[in-house]
Order: sequence, then structure tokens, then C-alpha cells
Amino acid sequence: MKNSNNGRNVCLMNYLRGGRLRHPQGVYQKNLHAVAQEKVSLKHKAEAALAASAGGDGKRPVHARGFWPAGRPPRKLFKHTFLVLFIFLILGACSRRADWVQFRGEGGRGVSSSRITPPLGLRWKIKLQSSDEKIRSLNPPVVIGDTIYFGSDDGNFYALDVESGYMRWVFKSGAEINSIPYADKDKVYFGCKDGKLYALSRETGQEVWNFPTSSQINSQVERYGDYIIFCGDSDAIYFLSPDGEEQFRIDNPGWMNYTFLMSDDVMYFATTPNVNILGAYDINQRGFLWYISHDEIDAVWYSFSAIRRDLLYFGTADYGGFYLGFHAYNRHTGELVWRQGSEGILPGIFDDDNLDYETVINLFWRNIDLLDFLAPTIWKDLVIFTGGDCAVRAFDADSGVLRWERVFDTPVSSAPTIAAGRVYFGLLGNGDIPPQLVCISASDGRLLWQMETEGSILSAPVIAGKRVIFGTDESVFYVLEQVF
Repeated sequence: MKNSNNGRNVCLMNYLRGGRLRHPQGVYQKNLHAVAQEKVSLKHKAEAALAASAGGDGKRPVHARGFWPAGRPPRKLFKHTFLVLFIFLILGACSRRADWVQFRGEGGRGVSSSRITPPLGLRWKIKLQSSDEKIRSLNPPVVIGDTIYFGSDDGNFYALDVESGYMRWVFKSGAEINSIPYADKDKVYFGCKDGKLYALSRETGQEVWNFPTSSQINSQVERYGDYIIFCGDSDAIYFLSPDGEEQFRIDNPGWMNYTFLMSDDVMYFATTPNVNILGAYDINQRGFLWYISHDEIDAVWYSFSAIRRDLLYFGTADYGGFYLGFHAYNRHTGELVWRQGSEGILPGIFDDDNLDYETVINLFWRNIDLLDFLAPTIWKDLVIFTGGDCAVRAFDADSGVLRWERVFDTPVSSAPTIAAGRVYFGLLGNGDIPPQLVCISASDGRLLWQMETEGSILSAPVIAGKRVIFGTDESVFYVLEQVF
């Protein structure tokens, strides 16, 4: 989130552009080898497993206690084999169809329950619009069942089939969409730069209702209990009923591109009448539990938060991103537990031999259009940050001690997501290095796998079941899958 009233900030109107509506091309490509892999019969796998257990002359399988009488395995083994295969089928189906319904996952931790491991192959990709101009935002989608829902800089909101990329429906809004959607049983909700919050039918894409505001909506949308919650730029944080009626609001005097974390009926953070103060807000008592001063974090941007036990983590950047901060607070009392800071690491861009201020400033403006910029991810006892410079940093979640740091030759382009102890994120690329999706070890930062992408990844990849999903600044939307 950025503070539009801070003295070090500059006028933001130069990048709050009007809508550029373009029709999607609807072209997708499949990795035929990956599709063929899915068609391997479970029957053949079971037969191979049974054949491998054969002993002696290969005609009579060997039982642990000797030969089966009459060459037939006991009925109990059939039952056990059937049970194992049944569980395999259920777990396989669950892993393929796992949902991703909440921004940054449970507790904002950026962690998927998927057991996916690289190498990954292309399932399909789609070019959303034809233009030489790079888009500035393509925020993380939500995945429910067999459908992916997301909005784009082209002003369209899409519902795509997760298996094939088939376009189930597309809804054209009145301007660019820089909003992270939310979907429930019947509807999908998203905000738009035309100032409206939209509720669409998940099945048909038809508009059910819209709620107009007096500002652009560059915010996540979340349903929490009986509230639909979102934020308007320098306007208000709105709490609506599921049918679009306003219940109450919190004034927002100056923050833009706003995100928030809801946990135990508390919002981290809510805006106050003073633009220089934020706070933890109890939505039941409708009051603040504690405050944090803008001067205390000394930044013009603070990130979406993540929670581990009693601690709340977030990242910050000063104007231009020359200095990055990493913070842990007690989420109940507001007491600072630890704080670390680092000058941005930008080899070849801003170091002893190069002082390319223009590139650094442009990188900062690119980053703050992303709603998950500097959002942390949590794995075991580590809190991991990417974005802002060329480094990935892992801190001890309790003490703040730097446990490892990995520096790349090009800036990191996205926030991270973790699955099965592996961290996935994008690299921006430069004239010599192409943009990439990267996978490193969460435990020590070792590089495990990487793949070139058509354009730089804009936001943290979504990992749902056996799929890795993301969009790039070339307006290309990817779905990858595990190869083996």
C-alpha cells in the first residue's frame, strides 16, 4: 500500500490511467507431452506393481510368509490393494482440483498445500491482448474447482477452464482491473478502476449487482463472515452485505493500492483519519486495538501482512526502493518484536560502479502497482521476502536473524509462493537475461529449477493442486503442471 500524502511521494496521477479495452485473442497452447502423461492408465500402474512383486519363476507371487496357496493371493490383500488404489485416486483427484480461494492463502502466509515438484511443463498459455505495451498489473487469480477467475489490465474479467484454457466467459468492465477477486458458492467479486465493485454469476458471468464508489478500486476483495470487504483509493474501506448493501465504512484519507489481512475478526491494517497512522481494527467492536505510526516504519509503502502464531510480518520500502524494511510485531499488543533493514541490492544498476537512478525509480513504480509487492511467505520457522531488488532473504521468524540470502543477476519481479518446501517467484530479466520463473529451496535458497517466460511475472504464482498459475507483463497467462 502506498501513502499518497507523504511528503516524499510524488503525484500518482501519471500512472492512474484510463481503461484500455482490448478483446482477448483466445489462443492457447498445450504441452502435448504433459497431456499424454495424464493419460497413463492407473490399471497399467497397478499391473506393473503386481508384476514387480512376483517371485520364483514369476508365475507365483511371493507372500511374506511363503507361497500363496493355489497361486492366489489372500482376499485380505485384494481388499488392501483396492483400498490403497482408492486412496491414491482420491488423493490424486484432490491434488489436481485443490482450490486457491484466498489472497496469499491461509493467514496470508503465501503457502500452498500442494506437493508439486519441478520440473514443470506447460499445460497451456493464452495471450490476453495484442499490444506492444507492457501491462502493469495481472494480479493473482482464484481457483475454484475447474475454473480460474481473474481480472486484467485490459479491462476484462475472465473465467477460464483450468485444464484446457477454454474461455467459459468474459466480462468487460468499464476500465482496467487491478483487483484480486473473491469467489463464493454462487458469485465472484472484483473491483475496477471505473470505481465499481462488481458481483458476477460464477456460472454465466452475468452481472448480479455493482456497488459504485467515488474512487478507483485497486484492492483485494474478500468475504469475511457476512461482509464483502474492499478499499477505494483515498476514499474508504467498505463493508458490504453479500447482496451489495453497505453496512459500514472506515475512512481512508490517503492510501492507495490497499490490501489487508483479516484474522480473528481483526483487520491488519485499517486506515485512520490521520493518514500517517494505521491500526489493528476489531470489526466487531468497530474500534482500533493498537496503532502503528507511519514515521515508525519510515516508508511510503508497506506490504500485505502474514501471521505466524502471535507475530505479524510485513515488508516496507521507502521512496524509490533504495531502502527495504522487514518487520515483526506482536499482533495482539502492537509491540515491535524485531526489525531488519537493508539497502536495495541492485548489481549493475545501483552499486559502486553504476548509479542508474532512473532505472531504480522506474522499478519502484512498477512494483507498487502490484498488490502483493514485498508480501512475505512463511515456511516452518522462516519468513521469506522477495521483491524490491535482486535478493531473496530468509529471516528467523522469532528473532529476525538473517538465515540465508540469495542474490540474482536481475531484480526479482514477484512475491513468492511456497509449496512442498520450494519457493516459486519471478525474475524480471534484462537485455542479457530473459524473464524467468524460478524455484529455490526454502531451507537454504539453493536454486532447484528455472524456466524462461514470455514476459516478466507480475504477481506471486498461485499453486493449486498440480498447477502453477501466473501472468506476465506481456499479457500472457500461464498454467504449468508437474511433468513426472
